[in-house]
Amino acid sequence: MDSVTQLLLGAATAEASAGRQIGRRAALWGAVCGTLPDLDVLVPLSNAISDFTYHRSASHSLLVLAIITPLIVWLIRKLHPDISKYNYRLHVMVYLAFATHVLLDSFTVYGTQIFWPIVTTPMTWSTIFIIDPAYTIPLLIGVLTAQLSARKKSFGRAINLTGLAISNVYLLWSLTVKLHVDAIAHNTLENVQINASSVLTTPAPFNTLLWRVLAVNEDYYFEGYYSIFDESQTITFKQYPRSLHLLQAITNNKSIQRLEWFTKDFYAASLQQDRIIVSDLRMGSEPDYVFKFAVAKMSNPHPQPILAERVKTELDLQGLKWVWARIWDSETAISIVDPN
Repeated sequence: MDSVTQLLLGAATAEASAGRQIGRRAALWGAVCGTLPDLDVLVPLSNAISDFTYHRSASHSLLVLAIITPLIVWLIRKLHPDISKYNYRLHVMVYLAFATHVLLDSFTVYGTQIFWPIVTTPMTWSTIFIIDPAYTIPLLIGVLTAQLSARKKSFGRAINLTGLAISNVYLLWSLTVKLHVDAIAHNTLENVQINASSVLTTPAPFNTLLWRVLAVNEDYYFEGYYSIFDESQTITFKQYPRSLHLLQAITNNKSIQRLEWFTKDFYAASLQQDRIIVSDLRMGSEPDYVFKFAVAKMSNPHPQPILAERVKTELDLQGLKWVWARIWDSETAISIVDPN
């Protein structure tokens, strides 16, 4: 999730677990702990694909964070000797702020290696967009109320707990809707006889009412959208070539292999001028994808791998207007369109 949401979640969780004992300092340290895991983006690695795929690995491991927790508690006790007697409570507060961060990230589509290094498979439950006001606003109200209710602390704590409860119910709602969309996606693909090796459903930006559906096979990927207000229980798909033949001569390249693994097969290749570009199909929409990487240059007769670099994409903000309109505009026809 975005940094503001993670900060608020850490603050709200810490307030709920230790606010009664240590007061406003609980929310402050919760906000710090809710932010710390994402600071791994400040550590440069060997290339853009490494930066991309190692984010949310060790820094988001429940095991690593359990080891770090006593160090953070030691620092808190050093800075605030008057609350040292709450040692156990401080350990609970810090670890909950860490754990809720990484678990929430697992609900997005990016991928979070919560059991690193024992299991490195990224968890991607993909039920919530990386920024979703419906999740964040209850946390904001709860934290602010708890911090500003100096004379009515019990009221502030109650509102904070209510904000946490509402956000958690919203997560449960997102999971329920995803299961519904999953069923419709698989039924539609079967009805139109698309043989897909992998299928992904993920919320459209800023909401859980409209969902993007992505299916891939060896040659093509298929993109469609479904709103919970659609009258028809079907999805309109468009078909695009994956162009994986561009990568055949360089499939042993470690960066490409890691990108294939991290995207869980939801990737495609394209040729732009003399460069081969690999796009992560999970984030963004056709033709604008958030994560695209130049991995090779074409030369006679074979492509030559290059140090992977990220290709910047200028996202069309007008597409956000389309998202809002599409939520309410039902599409009923099923069509497979090959742009080529």
